[in-house]
Amino acid sequence: MTPLLVALGGAAGSILRYLTDRRVQAWRGSPFPFGTLTVNIAGSFILGFVSGWLLHGAAPSSVRALVAVGFCGGLTTFSTFGYETVRLFLEKTRLHAVLNVVVTVLAGLASGALGLLLATGVFA
Repeated sequence: MTPLLVALGGAAGSILRYLTDRRVQAWRGSPFPFGTLTVNIAGSFILGFVSGWLLHGAAPSSVRALVAVGFCGGLTTFSTFGYETVRLFLEKTRLHAVLNVVVTVLAGLASGALGLLLATGVFA
């Protein structure tokens, strides 16, 4: 049953990642990867929130498989983040490449921590 939950969550997360990335990139019209940044920050928040929920009594195996591993794993993307950072660097937009790394890492950590704090406030 666990692999099925991971697959279902991953499918939903991947579809949402694709749709979000396309919409944000079309809206921003910029070579900077705002779409990938958006899904990575959102996924970090969701994972932080789910982690806090799990720490305070959620059904660990099913929630972890469906949401934390499946959905967040499908929604977020380290490989695309890496590819887009290298692409920015090679296109001589090195400031954008550096900003992509710094903003993604700092905002992802802050977003995950915020999700964890919010879940702790709600479920503790």
